[in-house]
Amino acid sequence: MIDVWLPQLAIGWGVQLLGVLSPGPGVALILSVATSRGRVPALTTCLGIGFGAVVLATLGILGLSALLADVAWAMMVVKLAGAAFLAWLAWKSFSRAFQSTAPLALGGRQSRTGHAALIGFTMQITNPKAIVYWIAAISVAGLETAPLWVIGIFLAGAFANSFLGHGLWAVALSSRSFLGLYQKARRWIEGVLGGFFAFAAFKLATSRI
Repeated sequence: MIDVWLPQLAIGWGVQLLGVLSPGPGVALILSVATSRGRVPALTTCLGIGFGAVVLATLGILGLSALLADVAWAMMVVKLAGAAFLAWLAWKSFSRAFQSTAPLALGGRQSRTGHAALIGFTMQITNPKAIVYWIAAISVAGLETAPLWVIGIFLAGAFANSFLGHGLWAVALSSRSFLGLYQKARRWIEGVLGGFFAFAAFKLATSRI
């Protein structure tokens, strides 16, 4: 039975994987966490992003995300929440850019995960473009009428794609070689991250979706 659904599962996962591996706000968030707090919090952030992907994929299959996209005020709430979250990330990055010392020494404070998973989850579910993206991915995969066991397999694969794909970024951006470069250009990197988050917040708040 699985071979009947395998092509559609592969299409859905393939479309998702293209988005996961493309640099965007999620990768910028992982970069910020990895350089300021270390590998474990960065991977925990990826865990939150993965759970967020499962939530959006589930909503897409149920058709709720399509309904949300059609309700103007609901999408406005999501859009403004996402813009506020990105603005908060911009403020955090700019604050680190003006610190006199680096917030993370090589090999230090990696055990402090805090609310990293929640931050990653919030990033994912407050992105209205991610909602639209999952509507498209589910439509291409054609899983609206799939049996529950197939949907379960798809959601498990969606989580694995999101966590492992973003995890690759987390491992690379928290490596000793990269952190060494970060120490040398910390103010510039944090400034660029702050500018990116601020620009993304402005674009999201003023965009028509």
